[in-house]
Amino acid sequence: MTSRATAERLDRADPLAPARERFELPAGVVYLDGNSLGAMPAGTPAALDRTVRRQWRDHLIKGWTDDGWLDAPMRVGDRIGRLIGAAPGQTVTGDSTSVQLFNALTTAARLRPDRRILLSDGDGFPTDRYLAASVARMLGLELRQVPMAELPAALDAYGDEVGVVLGSPVDFRTGETHDVADLTARTHRAGAVTVWDLCHAAGALPLALDADGVDLAVGCSYKYLSGGPGAPAYLYVARRHHAAADQPLTGWLGHAAPFAMTPDYRPADSMARFRIGAPHILSLSALDAALDVFDDVSVADIRAKNTGLGRFFIECFDARLAGLGFELVTPRDDARRGSQVTLSHPDAARLMDQLAARGVIGDVRPPTLLRFGFNSLYVSYTDIHDAVTVLGDLAEANRRPHDRTAPAQRLIGETHVAQ
Repeated sequence: MTSRATAERLDRADPLAPARERFELPAGVVYLDGNSLGAMPAGTPAALDRTVRRQWRDHLIKGWTDDGWLDAPMRVGDRIGRLIGAAPGQTVTGDSTSVQLFNALTTAARLRPDRRILLSDGDGFPTDRYLAASVARMLGLELRQVPMAELPAALDAYGDEVGVVLGSPVDFRTGETHDVADLTARTHRAGAVTVWDLCHAAGALPLALDADGVDLAVGCSYKYLSGGPGAPAYLYVARRHHAAADQPLTGWLGHAAPFAMTPDYRPADSMARFRIGAPHILSLSALDAALDVFDDVSVADIRAKNTGLGRFFIECFDARLAGLGFELVTPRDDARRGSQVTLSHPDAARLMDQLAARGVIGDVRPPTLLRFGFNSLYVSYTDIHDAVTVLGDLAEANRRPHDRTAPAQRLIGETHVAQ
């Protein structure tokens, strides 16, 4: 049951199908790379125009007070907090994911000054590994990196030497999920604190940071949250740590009285202490508008749909791509799969270039991985069917390099695309 008619039937029954109209998607494109950069929400251009023409142009510096610019990092942070299971006053937006991760790791390590080991996911995103190594050098810690599945055993082995554990709910390459609550509980039993990288989970998977006892977390907002290229990152710090938290980047806006201009730094009592410098208002405006698309949808419904999309992709994979050199990397088990499917193929880079030329956009992780991400708010079952169909046609054509017969036409959206 992997026909286009089946895909169309699933789309008609999809309660989130109307949300697709909240995005401006290029005609004739199947976009399966929202796990790298989300599609543009329809309300973003107007929000940016309002910020530029009405606020910046007309209000000038009064925008910081009259238009709420100064409070935007906390206000937008709370909107993201709702999506990650955080009560208000524990999430702040601003700066890049790298800056926020450096802050989080250093702060976490300072919460456990008597512990010498920083334990992290050895298969995590490169920035995570690079920054963990830098923080370890700076603080004189020992960095131990092991795969996520081996972190519990490493906690048992190193015992009370571990101060910080850095992990991710979703493997960025394979899409495999990991249990936030379980690893957090294990970390706490060892006397350490957690830092979670939510980049591939927020806006796609149900998260419960408060309920799970997470200590600190960071994430970007340009993937499933569709905040735009380079959109500001966010930092979550559990309220119980605010008083003791000693973050390294003590910018003036994190001061208890930033406009007093005192010579000595005194951190704010609230989550505001994790602010650094002037917020990026244009980027925050785009992100704020993007978050509007989540106002009347639940993360549970989002998860139900991307689970279904992944399942349908795998069914199409079995039916169409068998024997063409592909391997399924992502777990088949719905509970162990995030909002993406990853395939392996020795000719991954060329296949992805050919897919893009035919209106199907995913991405490659060298040397052999093809990633396809599913944003439940705008990806359809028909998109999945068409993408796998085109991929199968390309793989077959590449196996017959001397066959000069013109390939058939395939319908992608409203556009006929030559194979």
